[in-house]
Amino acid sequence: MKAVLCREFGPPSALVLGETPAPKPGRGEVLIRVEAAAVNFPDTLIIQGKYQAKPPLPFPPGGEVAGRVEALGEGLDGPAPGTRVLAMTGHGGFAELAVAPAGNIVVLPDDIDAVPAAALSYAYGTVLHALQDRAALRPGETVLVLGAAGGAGMAAVQVAKLMGARVIAAASPAKHAACREAGADAVVDYTAEHWREELKTLAPDGVEVVFDAVGGPYAEPSLRSIAWGGRYLVVGFASGDIPRIPLNLTLLKGCAILGVFYGAHVKRDPEGNRALMARLFDWIRSGALKPAIAQAWPLERAPEALELLLARKVTGKIVLRI
Repeated sequence: MKAVLCREFGPPSALVLGETPAPKPGRGEVLIRVEAAAVNFPDTLIIQGKYQAKPPLPFPPGGEVAGRVEALGEGLDGPAPGTRVLAMTGHGGFAELAVAPAGNIVVLPDDIDAVPAAALSYAYGTVLHALQDRAALRPGETVLVLGAAGGAGMAAVQVAKLMGARVIAAASPAKHAACREAGADAVVDYTAEHWREELKTLAPDGVEVVFDAVGGPYAEPSLRSIAWGGRYLVVGFASGDIPRIPLNLTLLKGCAILGVFYGAHVKRDPEGNRALMARLFDWIRSGALKPAIAQAWPLERAPEALELLLARKVTGKIVLRI
């Protein structure tokens, strides 16, 4: 089969398009003929050997796909071959065929295109799990989204608005227009030295929820800007730096710091995840949600897509058509 292969750990430029044997589904696994694969930040880590999982070389990166069931591994009686699905694969998605655990599979309705569907799990699934399940976001509350122009950040802006929140998007100035277009009520330049003062003007009593997929130097100022009883969602560390938080702030604010590990949620509660995805499907069908797809490119442009992601030049998500 055709695949984009990581033959040695390194930068995206080291990836090569080539032929490799098709994977075979193991017990409890599903083989998927991939139609579209989303490009995500963990893909940039796994090809450099910096991710918690290190697949044996060579391997295709790509942890999020949409396609059709090709075959079932031992112990499974569904979904039937030919069924449209989306899945989180961990790696292997930048290829014509990929395998995923059955628990990571969600049946995809026929009226939803594979390209936006491929971008749903990592970003929109994480966001809805974070805001709905972890933060219990209520209409009228204010949400601060850090890194609001990225894949998860843009999804957080859109979903928080759909849930009735007021959204403040934190992003570099060049991306403010895109954040407003996604639905943000206000924007702040979190690359500016005194950005917290601007945030205070926008939310004098603090923000009820912080969605943080960035970490680094932005975490503590955001926590200091949280309202009494607020919820701080730890989603990831795209800045490359895991912050150290003074825990006295949680005492003074009466707030909660909540971890958001969507992959573990999917494994522990696959039916709950399918309910999350059903809500996203309904929003897409109604026209309320249009996943933020920056580009839909052919498979061979995967290295370029990953380079752009590392350079923070992507607004929304890039999806590869297989």
